[in-house]
Order: sequence, then C-alpha cells, then structure tokens
Amino acid sequence: MPSSFNMDNLPFSLLDEREQALLRQTLDIGYFQKDEVIMQAGSVPEGVYVVLKGKVSESEVHAGEADRQEHIYVHYENEDYFGAWSAIKGNAIHNFIAEVETICHIIPTKTVLDLVSTNSSFADYFQQNLVAKAEIVEQHGDSQDMAEFMLAQVGEGVMRAPLIVDEASTIKATTVMMREKKVDCVLVKKGTRYGMVTGTDLLNAVVLNECSIDTAVAEIATYRLISVHPNDYLFNALIIMTQQQIERVVVMRENELMGIVDLTDVLSFFSSHSHVIGLRIERAKTLEDLHTAAHGLNDLIKSLVSQGVKARFAMDLLAAMNGRIMAKLFDLMVPADMQPHVCLIVMGSEGRGEQVMKTDQDNAIIYRDGLAWKDMQEVMNSFSKQLMEFGYPPCPGNIMVSNPEWVNSLGDWTQKMSSWSVSWAEQDQMNLAIAVDAKPVAGNPALFKAARNWFFKSLKNNDAFFSNFAKVALEFSTPLTFFGNLKDRGQLDVKKGGIFPIVHGVRTMALEHKILVTNTFKRLEALVEVGAMTDKHSKDLAEALGLFIQLRLRQQIKRAEEEEAGVDLTPNTLDLQSMNKMERDLLRDAFHIVKGFKKHLELHYHLGSR
Repeated sequence: MPSSFNMDNLPFSLLDEREQALLRQTLDIGYFQKDEVIMQAGSVPEGVYVVLKGKVSESEVHAGEADRQEHIYVHYENEDYFGAWSAIKGNAIHNFIAEVETICHIIPTKTVLDLVSTNSSFADYFQQNLVAKAEIVEQHGDSQDMAEFMLAQVGEGVMRAPLIVDEASTIKATTVMMREKKVDCVLVKKGTRYGMVTGTDLLNAVVLNECSIDTAVAEIATYRLISVHPNDYLFNALIIMTQQQIERVVVMRENELMGIVDLTDVLSFFSSHSHVIGLRIERAKTLEDLHTAAHGLNDLIKSLVSQGVKARFAMDLLAAMNGRIMAKLFDLMVPADMQPHVCLIVMGSEGRGEQVMKTDQDNAIIYRDGLAWKDMQEVMNSFSKQLMEFGYPPCPGNIMVSNPEWVNSLGDWTQKMSSWSVSWAEQDQMNLAIAVDAKPVAGNPALFKAARNWFFKSLKNNDAFFSNFAKVALEFSTPLTFFGNLKDRGQLDVKKGGIFPIVHGVRTMALEHKILVTNTFKRLEALVEVGAMTDKHSKDLAEALGLFIQLRLRQQIKRAEEEEAGVDLTPNTLDLQSMNKMERDLLRDAFHIVKGFKKHLELHYHLGSR
C-alpha cells in the first residue's frame, strides 16, 4: 500500500528522489472506523496524515454552560494532508475525527522533521509565509506551463531588431529599404531622438498629403513613442498597446534602444483572442457593433482564467477593454461639440482597474462650470441604459450617470467631495471612497484632474480626516479563530474579510501621501517608493489581495456557468468546502496578513483597538 502514495502533489513533489525514497521507506498506513479519533487535541501526533480514502474533520470542542458544542473547522478528503503543524510543533491543538471509514498514509514525525531540515522548499511550504507558498505553487502547480508562458518577458521572445534610417533618408529610399528587409516600420534617428515611420505613414504622406518622394522621412515621423523595458512582462506590452490603441512599442533600457515589439508578433505568441475584441471595438460604427464586442469580454476572461492567467493580468486587460468600450460609446452618443466640455469618469473597482467579471456600474460626469447643454441628462440616461444592454449591471446604490446626483459641474463636484470628507455619515464615507478611486475614460480629462488636485490640497495636514477615513477598513472582522484558523461555516465573504480591508487601508495611505495612481497593486508599489511601507509588507499585501481575487473569480465563473441567466448572485462568497487543502492553507495565511495590516492601520492612525 505505501507504494501507492502520490508524490506528484504539493508539498511532496518538492522532494528529490532520495528524499522521496526516505519517505516511502518510513511510510505507514492507518485504518480508522467511523467516529474514531485519529488525533486528539493536546496529544503528541504520530506524524502527518494523508487521506487515501474517506473523510476526516478537524474540530474543537467548546464547553458551554448547558452542553459541549463541537465546532468543525474543515474537512479533509482525497489526498488532503493534515497534522503537519501539529507534528512540527509537537502537539495537536484540535481533534481530527474520521467521519466515515477512513484509510490514511502516515508519515512519521521523525521523517517529517528530517525532510524539513534538509529541504528548504518543503520547510517553507509548512511555514505561514504566503508569498513563499504562492511562489512554490506557481513553480510546481498544475498551471506551471501557462504561468511561465504568461510571465515571458519582452526581451526573451518577440522583440525585433529595429531598422534605423538616417534623418535625411527620403520617402523613396526608405520604402525601397523596407521592401528589401520585409518590414512595415522604421525608426528615424534625429539627433538624440527616435521617430517612427510606418508603411501607412508613407502611403498617407504621398497619396493624401501629396508629399514628394524625395521628402525626408524625418518630416513625417512620429516622435512621441511609447516604450517598454526589456524586463517588462510581454503580457503588459499587450495591455499597453490595447490601452494606447497602437500596434508597436519600442524597447528601451534607460536611454538605449533595444528593439521593437509588434502587435502581430505578440498576438501570435498569445492564444488569447483579446485582439479580436479590440478590433471590433475600434471598428464599431453603431451601437449594435459595440454591443457585439462588449459581450465577448466575459468569454475572454473565462478563457484567460481557465488557462492559468493570474487575475491581476486579466484585470489589467479587462480594464483597458472596458475603458475603450465606454470611450467608444461616449463618442457615439455625446455630440462632438460637447465632448471637450465634459468628462466621463469611472469609479470604485472599475476606477482602480480591479474589476474582472462585469460588476455594477460606478460612473459619473464632471462638466465645465456654466455649460449650457439642455439634453445632457437625457443623453446620460441613454448612456446608462446602453451599458446595461452591453452587460454592465446597474449600480444598486444608483451611482451612475443616469442619476443627476452623479452629473455635476466642476464646482459642484469639488463641493461634494469637500462635504463628504468632513462628514461622519456612513453613506458619505462610502461615496468618498468610491470617488477617490476615479479615473477619466472619455471627454476632457483636464476637468477630472482639476477636481483631483483641488481635493489633494484640501487634505493637507488633516489628521482628523485620515483617522476617520481609515476606520472603515476595520469595520468587518477577519474570519480567523482565536487559534488562527479559518472560521469555517462553509461560506465566507472574501470581500468583507479580506479584499476591502486591504483596498481601503491602502487607499487611505495613498491619499495621505498624494499618490495619483488608483490601482491597489500600483498604490502598494508607490507606498514603498515614498518610504511609507516596507517592500516585504507591500509584497505580502499584494500577494494576499491577488489570492483573494483569484479565488473569488474562479468561483464566480463556476457559479455563473451554473446559473441559467449566467449571473452570480453571490459574487463575494467563497465555498470553502469546494476548495482543496492547499487553497485553504493559502487563504488562512492571507487572512493573517490582513489581520496584521489592520493592526498597522490602528497604530498608524491612532484608532485604538476595535
């Protein structure tokens, strides 16, 4: 029977051949009847148990005044392991009971300790270190190949050597050279700057602008180039091209030109069909065209997640796509002469770029003081209605442009922000939290920037505001028991327990340090740059938030597929019973990070214990 032990599962797949041989030599087997106690709280465990067949509960008995109540934390089934922490520490803190007839492999405590002492990765897996565990899972988990695929860097794969011409090169000479080299763009060096000329630029210059073929290409080149670093993720280059609506980026290391990355090369590298949706958005001439493109987004996200793409990458790409859809809809619906005088902003998770599956709308309009546009509210009503038809649900709190409360002149918007910032009312605090995550997606962004800059100035040295604002991050309890385990009731609200405390706490610190980016992951990086947070703390919080989002997304997709209407009615609920031991361990470790962060907020903003 010991020979049937599966070494392919974590953490046992981390062992080398010699270590696996040691484990097999000392492996024992245990048979347990229904309701038999396998390990009792306070006892010295025999070792680590791996369920071969059956079901085991981990529980604690609470002695009440009237009776003794047993609280079950978690169940272990096929190939789950339990008792590792107890074996390493020397005694069990909970009871482990066979709920049905059960067979377990038993790895003796001595063997476990020997392996922990000789294999650092194996030891790390049993420590409460979320980042270490997540790295191990990425390197050795089922999605290893896809993870490596998605983490490919710009300089590793599709970067092309640039074709560079002198600034005096003519249109004719450049065209001949491009044809010989079989490329569709060149870089023109003009002094210390580089400009880009594409085949389309050459065609437009000669046919539309009637330039002579002897014209220097330096005169028609574009010098505002978007660049990436060779160590950037290739997937990020795809996101940048999607956001900027361009087909090429140049690769620069400091001031040194390294190469060019072309959209067609990136798309051939990735199996995602995101470019198809992007092209549909750009080519949309009618609302019906845009409707078709918008309805492809959920399928795109499902495809990415099923292939093992990290939620953060998926969020970045979806944020870019959503922004383009809303901007295109704005262009189709708002008269051209009005567009310079209004700004469409998205807020909340959409503003932070942390929306994955389409959630409710959170948007607003800021318009120029004194603007006379009698049809504005009618157009905004139609705008919200169209977004609903595109698959963006209405906001339960009615925070969208169809509500006149969220269509404001610049002066009125800044006044509202000011009123919310001095109010202790829960709704005002919620409105402010949503509004400070805003970003412009269409119209004139200068209106948004004017409001944001004014608000930052109004917060200078306002300790009372930050203390009051930070309190909201502590409103929901962290779902951990006194002993540091998950409070397992089968269902867990991951937004209240994990996502919101991180997002709001980081949001508060970002406001305090006048950080302009709104994405929580980027805010964490910026907090490190200004010295407000250590690199380790930032990475721990980013890893925890990424895990919460990934687990929530996977269950959202699963439940949405099971619903006839395709709508998940419990978007923030995790079903712990459907998660394996590894996922529950990672989740528990992530909640410990949240608990520590909340303590940090209490101390930093002098909130006292809550």
